[in-house]
Amino acid sequence: MTAELEVPDTRVLVLLLGPQSQLLAEVARHSGAEISLRGNTIYLAGQVADVSVAHRFFAGAKELVSHGQKIGPEDVARLLRGLRGDPQRSLVDLLSETVLIKTNKRTIAPKSPAQRQYLASIRTHDLTFGIGPAGTGKTYLAMAMAANELINKRVKRIVLTRPAVEAGEKLGFLPGDLIEKINPYLRPLYDALHDMLDFERVAQLQERAQIEVAPLAFMRGRTLNDSFVILDEAQNATPEQMRMFLTRLGFGSKAVVTGDVTQTDLPRGARSGLREARELLSGVEGIAFCEFSDVDVVRHPLVQKIVVAYEKRDQERDQERDRTRGAPSDSTKPS
Repeated sequence: MTAELEVPDTRVLVLLLGPQSQLLAEVARHSGAEISLRGNTIYLAGQVADVSVAHRFFAGAKELVSHGQKIGPEDVARLLRGLRGDPQRSLVDLLSETVLIKTNKRTIAPKSPAQRQYLASIRTHDLTFGIGPAGTGKTYLAMAMAANELINKRVKRIVLTRPAVEAGEKLGFLPGDLIEKINPYLRPLYDALHDMLDFERVAQLQERAQIEVAPLAFMRGRTLNDSFVILDEAQNATPEQMRMFLTRLGFGSKAVVTGDVTQTDLPRGARSGLREARELLSGVEGIAFCEFSDVDVVRHPLVQKIVVAYEKRDQERDQERDRTRGAPSDSTKPS
């Protein structure tokens, strides 16, 4: 099958192809279609499915780029997966169908179907769990929603928390007082927050107690009304801590719990509160569980490959463990 797409506006064509035609090369690599450029026309050849998805990509990209939206080579693989997954959906749909999150510094849009579902769940549920590997946007999108809610005065404050669990190092050996020792654990939350709001604005809101960043242990005994609460790295919360956190939610509040059940830093043998909450609360009305996978990773392309490699290793270990458990012991083997 062959197809072609003309781009009369040379300015749009240059933006569409990217530096050194990198975007063209990425579409060819990930779609499987043969792609060439002659004049202002993109020519496609190959299998029907490959040519079709590549043509849909360029048709949508042409429209988006002409309206000022940027599409980088790093976005190609994810967007092509989305187009293949739903033949009725266009690239414009994938990038523009949902309501954007507007903060003081930028406008943020979901980049995968799972991210769209996640944001929709946060909007419609008072408690949402985002579970999946690193790099899938769980915390970042929750933070964007929180900033958006605060800016639009739908909540009075943002509360960000995570367990201060030691991942190989001991708190006692870190310099400073308790707060200084704990701050490194909370740094990722500050980083995401400063990406949404100006540094001075964050400082002002913290002085007014409209933004609070604290270890999970500091949540005990509180009731959080009119707040947007985010529990990050929830796989490192014990069942007791998770129960304590979930019962802090007050009137007019939303809570988002994020984590990766495959990456716990709890002591060997300790049960993850996130894993237990998923088992106990799945199906409870008013609570949403959103699962992410390696296809939703939006960091460096290597991160997705790393996630897949570790997931494969974990599956092999689980299978080996099941075989070991199922094997008869020496005392039960027939003589």
